[in-house]
Amino acid sequence: MNTVTNVGTDLVLADIQVDRGMGPVVSGVSLSVTAGSVTALVGPNGAGKTSLLEAVSGVVPVHSGSIVLDGVDITKMSRRRRAAAGLVHVEQGRAVFPTLTVRENVGIAARSAADVDSALASFPELAKRLSVQAGVLSGGEQQMVVLARALAARPRVLLIDEMSLGLAPVVFLRLLPIVQQVARSGVGVLLVEQFAQHALAISDDAVVISGGQVGYQGAAAALLDDPDLLVKVYLG
Repeated sequence: MNTVTNVGTDLVLADIQVDRGMGPVVSGVSLSVTAGSVTALVGPNGAGKTSLLEAVSGVVPVHSGSIVLDGVDITKMSRRRRAAAGLVHVEQGRAVFPTLTVRENVGIAARSAADVDSALASFPELAKRLSVQAGVLSGGEQQMVVLARALAARPRVLLIDEMSLGLAPVVFLRLLPIVQQVARSGVGVLLVEQFAQHALAISDDAVVISGGQVGYQGAAAALLDDPDLLVKVYLG
């Protein structure tokens, strides 16, 4: 079991186990996400990264362990209540409402028109597409809409799962600095990403999961500076 502290953090996971099928896919995972920082959650395919994020946001139940948001235990809360508390999950797949316009998609999660405008300001590429149905946008534009919708919800903690999936590298690299800027505004970000080097480059902290368990937890820079260490923890 990994030890964590909840001093000055927004999100604390303690000894989390997530079961799927015949047994655990995540076991004994503890980590913390600090307000104003990016934590990269990386590891090989099938390591349990997506299952962990889904457990945090309430998509799937936690078998054991606890999830605490700003000192409040949310482990048994519904997904809706977790979202209302400021836990926002950007899932894989760029799930837009295809028949709604860009502005309408972003507005679904917003508390006010000002929140919509503020969120869209991070994506000037969408400025001329606000009245276009989201279903006809490119994959990169749809990902921008999904991220803008998440920002319009005023997240305290933002969970992002495989933002690069299906995107051209140039688009993915365009979005990474926005994630960093969101964190610098005071939001805690937990970023799951298959392109570990790029994720680590914008992150403050890193957690490597292999086989459903934590193999490394510490500074992201340490893994960037030591590729051999990154390979070692990936292999478990």
